[in-house]
Amino acid sequence: MNILVCVKQVPDDFAKVHLGENGKPALDGIDKVVNAFDTYAVEMAVRLCENHGGRVVVATIGAEEEVRPSMVQMIAVGANQAYIYAPSTADADESAVAAGLAELVKKTEETVGESFDLIMCGKESTDEISSQVGAMLAEKLNLSFVSSVIDVKPAEAGLCVRQETEEGSASYEVFCPAVVTVAKPEYDPRYPNLKSKMAARKAVIPYFTDTLSPVQPAVRCISYSEPAKREAGVKIQEKNAVDAVARAIALMADDKVL
Repeated sequence: MNILVCVKQVPDDFAKVHLGENGKPALDGIDKVVNAFDTYAVEMAVRLCENHGGRVVVATIGAEEEVRPSMVQMIAVGANQAYIYAPSTADADESAVAAGLAELVKKTEETVGESFDLIMCGKESTDEISSQVGAMLAEKLNLSFVSSVIDVKPAEAGLCVRQETEEGSASYEVFCPAVVTVAKPEYDPRYPNLKSKMAARKAVIPYFTDTLSPVQPAVRCISYSEPAKREAGVKIQEKNAVDAVARAIALMADDKVL
């Protein structure tokens, strides 16, 4: 099975991001990492190929010097090949990103000389959290699609995928090729060992320039706003438990919580 995983680099989840003077998130000095849900997708793809045979290719859009370390990391944890494509549109919306990824898929298939049976993305990116790109990509490629997948197995008709739902999970059978977006499965991404790190550093990662057609975004973000600061809480200092409970109930009654 040939699998392509679309990977995005995002600001470190643990960094505190504030708005700059231009009203946009100030990201200078903040480390960039592989989007968490994309790491789950890569791990799921690698496990699928380890158990049933196949090849995992990862691809991303970005400046070579910025995203190459992330691609090296993906090879270190099991991907067989990585490709980087130069960005074609600044401030692209989800539709423009999906259009770029659709072209990326086709050009990567031309490069490797084979079509992909499965295209995987994280269910959302931790910077934008829109959960739209994967579905739009499937539509542009005219392929079947399942979101929030937590398990993939070969099936007679193609693949059996298990989708995370609010009530638990649901299983679907889909024909290949297909597009899925990946939620957090029941396992964590693996850590690379020293041998795989050294091998990944020597990997040849092609960088393609001027290959993706520019797409004009249909939606433009006009402003950002930071979350409202939380008000200071009230300390309940009564030493007696009964008095403390009574005080808490009184405060909630005053605020009309009860």
